[in-house]
Amino acid sequence: MKRNSLSSFSVSLWLLFTAVMLQGVESAKGKYAHMLFNELFEDYSNALRPVEDTDKVLNVTLQITLSQIKDMDERNQILSAYLWIRQSWYDAYLKWDKDKYDGLDSIRIPSNLVWRPDIVLYNKADDDFSEPVNTNVVLRYDGKITWDAPAITKSSCVVDVSYFPFDSQQCNLTFGSWTYNGNQVDIINSLDSGDLSDFVEDVEWEIHGMPAVKNVITYGCCSEPYPDVTFTLILKRKSSFYIFNLLLPCILISFLAPLGFYLPADSGEKVSLGVTVLLALTVFQLMVAEIMPPSENVPLIGKYYIATMTMITASTALTIIIMNLHHCGSEAKPVPQWARVVILDYMSKIFFVYDVGENCTSPKREKEEEHKLEGDDGCERRHKEVRSHLSNNRNDDCDLKEKLNGNLHKSYGVHGENVRETVNCCSCYKMLIKNIEYIANCVRDHKANRAKGIEWKKVAKVMDRFFMWIFFIMVFFMSVLIIGKAA
Repeated sequence: MKRNSLSSFSVSLWLLFTAVMLQGVESAKGKYAHMLFNELFEDYSNALRPVEDTDKVLNVTLQITLSQIKDMDERNQILSAYLWIRQSWYDAYLKWDKDKYDGLDSIRIPSNLVWRPDIVLYNKADDDFSEPVNTNVVLRYDGKITWDAPAITKSSCVVDVSYFPFDSQQCNLTFGSWTYNGNQVDIINSLDSGDLSDFVEDVEWEIHGMPAVKNVITYGCCSEPYPDVTFTLILKRKSSFYIFNLLLPCILISFLAPLGFYLPADSGEKVSLGVTVLLALTVFQLMVAEIMPPSENVPLIGKYYIATMTMITASTALTIIIMNLHHCGSEAKPVPQWARVVILDYMSKIFFVYDVGENCTSPKREKEEEHKLEGDDGCERRHKEVRSHLSNNRNDDCDLKEKLNGNLHKSYGVHGENVRETVNCCSCYKMLIKNIEYIANCVRDHKANRAKGIEWKKVAKVMDRFFMWIFFIMVFFMSVLIIGKAA
């Protein structure tokens, strides 16, 4: 028991001694840091380039880390990004011997105390021209200064929406010194591309790279070269959202347009369906126009909308023309011979258009129609016989009277008044025949006019089926074309 208590006491004593020693070391380093800071910045000025020879070029190493894409405003062509900007250079006046300061090799001080390169984003599109964030810099004993500063940048980006929503964009971020030329401050790429290891995945854009290129440009105002580093952000749009919310509804609505030709003409909804589809596409077109920049490059989905709207306009106009053919009445001219041959004989069989109650598997209906036509021909022949008989006897009224009187006297001995009554009955019979003939002519004219109207209705129905398939094929190929261009 005594051994255990002694061992625990020794351990506690050793831990207490270690903590006191560490606190002493920290306090010793803190004293050396204060002493070093006072000695370094006693005669230091952050207004001038920290080089011993003014003709010597100061190299600044630049590294950009892309953390997040905050927004891509296609209409205003502005890219908002969250960046980590790392700059490092050597300050000739901030060096020390670390052995003299108890091995102290680095200190962290506010960045506004040291000289900083005035590297800015050339293609900045923000109204706020505030100073960079005053984060601390890391100062090493050999004079190397490393400055890490976060920044939310808004840069101008030329947006090409020709293939929206299957487009790719390239946005440049150009960094360079605003006042120092290449003979004073030179910018060196730390890496061949921007750092994407800490990138937070965006919901709309995919990052396919961020290559960095150094450029040396001589501007018209100055003869000295000005170096800059351009980071090209390669973006690929994730099109699933736009496919399901803009493209797919348009394709489905487009397939509704040809079905307007399949609607019966007597329903009264053929034209209204085309107008409704046209209005729906107009709404989608306005939605796309709101998010696109007002440029000459019409987006791919916009071209698809315009082509579909043109097609629906044409289908509505054709529907109106076909409805006029359908409602041709008795006053219309007969169907031309070429239309009978081409439309009623051939095209009706190709598009399976039959008369009311007729189809491709009902031969009995055709036989019944033939018998009906034969019956109508028999009636016509009987009407012709009646008319020929009436025409032959029309001018023989006197002979008919004489014959009737003679026959009646001989057979029955009928006198005066009875003969007169018989002649009057014959006259009534002749008037009855004339009325029947008039009714038969009216019925025959009505049937002829009705047959003429039925023929025009069949012509309209065949043309409906023809244009329905034509527009279905057009919509299909337009959809395949836009998907092919996207691929």
